[in-house]
Amino acid sequence: MFPTLSSSSALPTSSLRPDDVRQTSTKRIRRVFKTTKALLSKSAFSSSSSVVLAESKSSTKTDNEHEKLQSALTSLLLSATIFFTSPLASQARLEGVNNPKLLPDGPQSENLVIDVAGYLTPREVKRLQTRVENLQRDTGVKLRILAQAYPQTPGLAIKDYWGVDDDTVVFVADPGLGNILNFSIGANVDLEVPPNFWTKLANKYGTKFYWADKGEEASIVAAVDAIEFCLNEPSGRAKCTTVLDVDKGIKEDMKREAKTNAGGFNLKLPF
Repeated sequence: MFPTLSSSSALPTSSLRPDDVRQTSTKRIRRVFKTTKALLSKSAFSSSSSVVLAESKSSTKTDNEHEKLQSALTSLLLSATIFFTSPLASQARLEGVNNPKLLPDGPQSENLVIDVAGYLTPREVKRLQTRVENLQRDTGVKLRILAQAYPQTPGLAIKDYWGVDDDTVVFVADPGLGNILNFSIGANVDLEVPPNFWTKLANKYGTKFYWADKGEEASIVAAVDAIEFCLNEPSGRAKCTTVLDVDKGIKEDMKREAKTNAGGFNLKLPF
């Protein structure tokens, strides 16, 4: 199941289900929706007042400005309405899953990458395990990867198994909604990495066009490449503003650029 992209470290109480996933924060969008509606009402009131008091060319100009603002706000409000009434939003009623039987045997520290769907080869699982361990050592961020095909998933059981907290990023790979890349972001990570990074990442390597062409494993590995590079960038406004382009073979160029931006510091990089 898919966790929700959120600044909260807690996974959904029902389960990690694909219909709950959003590449952008639902709470943030709802706040935008509410604010936009309030602005629209205010704009409409101001426009009406301007019409009543219009006695000069100046007031006519003001009316035109209000009309443009109202039109723009109406479009934005309509877009938000379409989002919340879309099929994706309406799918958030699938039954949750909590199936610890699908969790692997052995210490959880040796199972930071779990594939219950068969997207990854055993060799790739081992390789990703090592990369996740190194990333946690170097950055403090606990990346955890679950490859699944809903409803075949451990679901909510994964939260306690991995000890999900504010430093955890749960990456759920499941093409059930068309986009295979889905994330639940811990609060501390959310402060360090801009939310639109995860949206850009999902749009670049998680679309059905991408994973259907290159395979689920390629999509998952590309996402991990990009996450590693992002988390190893120096802190600041430029951190994680772009997504690593693994398909154009520019890792070395971006590595050199990152070292330059770091001012000569010994920046830890994933390659």
